[in-house]
Amino acid sequence: MRWGPLLTDQLTFYWETSLWPRVQGLTDDEYLWEPVPGCWSVRPTADGTWQAEGVGLREPDPAPVTTLAWRIAHVAVDVLGTRARTFFGDAPPGADMFDPRLRPASLPSTADAALALLEESYRAWRDGLAACDDDTLARPLGPRAADFADEPLAALATHLHRETMHHGGEIGLLRDLYRAGLRGAGT
Repeated sequence: MRWGPLLTDQLTFYWETSLWPRVQGLTDDEYLWEPVPGCWSVRPTADGTWQAEGVGLREPDPAPVTTLAWRIAHVAVDVLGTRARTFFGDAPPGADMFDPRLRPASLPSTADAALALLEESYRAWRDGLAACDDDTLARPLGPRAADFADEPLAALATHLHRETMHHGGEIGLLRDLYRAGLRGAGT
């Protein structure tokens, strides 16, 4: 048994049968729709960039409802993108997987741009993982993983895949609610 193809196939199957088909046809209105007041979203800032609310903050309890924009950015950047850059890409010297320099300077303000970023991040993570042999998957991640330095890459992969599936389900639910006409419930 080779573990790399098993991990890659797990994410590829989910991507091709669940997540990617569910985000097709996303509109800008739906992307930024707030189902309830007080949602965390991706918003323009004073410097003209678009940023996700709550990044770097301790999550309140209860956690706020988030928009499709926030969820897609979370999967594209925090789950897949920064990890792909850290372990398979162009991370700055000395960066660990939580380094803010790994985040885009501005997040997408449109649905099409967000989906392009999501697909790019998925492909970077999947392709990097697919290139790993079993020894690489079993090796401790080291300093680039910060507090998770002693964990193997395979453990990180299973965690990121669970996160992608979890948030992908939330993305699907938000799309269902929007299509069901609950658009007037929020702001």
